[in-house]
Amino acid sequence: MRISTESQSPDPLKEAAFTALKRVVDPLIDVMFDTGITVREFSRMIRDTAVRSAAVRVARENGRSSYSRVAIITGLSRAEVARILEMTESSYGARTEQHPVRRVLAAWHSNQRFLCANGDPAVLPIFGRKRSFEQLVAAHSGGIPVRAMLDQLLQINVVEIVSGQRVKAKTRVPIFKGMTRGAIANVGERAGDLLNTLKNNLYTTASPLFEGTALMCDVDVNVLPLLRRQMAEQGATLIEGASSLLGRFRVKSKRSAPNRLSQCRAGITVYYFEDEGAGELSKKSVAGKGRRKNLQRKSSKSRTAVKL
Repeated sequence: MRISTESQSPDPLKEAAFTALKRVVDPLIDVMFDTGITVREFSRMIRDTAVRSAAVRVARENGRSSYSRVAIITGLSRAEVARILEMTESSYGARTEQHPVRRVLAAWHSNQRFLCANGDPAVLPIFGRKRSFEQLVAAHSGGIPVRAMLDQLLQINVVEIVSGQRVKAKTRVPIFKGMTRGAIANVGERAGDLLNTLKNNLYTTASPLFEGTALMCDVDVNVLPLLRRQMAEQGATLIEGASSLLGRFRVKSKRSAPNRLSQCRAGITVYYFEDEGAGELSKKSVAGKGRRKNLQRKSSKSRTAVKL
């Protein structure tokens, strides 16, 4: 008996969902890297969130919790589901691993081997078999090569190279690309609201939430600065009008405590977008900026230099 190959074709909805999820995750990956979150931490957070969300769904549908049903929905083992659901939020946070950059900097500021007599982090030779930056990285980075770690620390401006191929720590806490907690929280809030609107419209046709996009695929990159400015002005005008409209529908204040069940969040967000790198086409490139400087490890026997 022959089985039709058409019946074995991939699920088109699942394929479309994979494509959509990848487009959502791609910009989040940049935020991950620039804030020092590892792939292992991100994966752990996804598993934890998925299990807890599935547990809420199962309880809502069946009126009771079921580890087995959650395991079926998530594709995780029942033991993994039980472990996550029995773990408190605080204990989950305690399991978060420390980023290699933070491990190296923490050891540099606390390990007696790499401290000066006054307790400050010592200025270390980059290479060496005794007290050196190379040995610090080998002991605390989890296998990352010394030059790769040095490049990362230089990029986020927490160390500097001084004379004699030595490296000096400038701060204990790495701040990735000058980000702020408020700006990062804003990413989650805005993206979450947009995705919830789009998800709502997937499941309802009666009264979908407003969502619209104006798009042109052949915009002249040379006029992007003007376009951004005019879009910002029109967007600000729309937001001002929307704020006035929302104000007319606020719950009237009462002397007694307000009933939270009669209130909800409602709003509209306007954002401008363009292809990644489109704005860079109108900027002048800076030749040679950020060029990597060769460092030399000197052999004690032959006295020859090896470039890294």
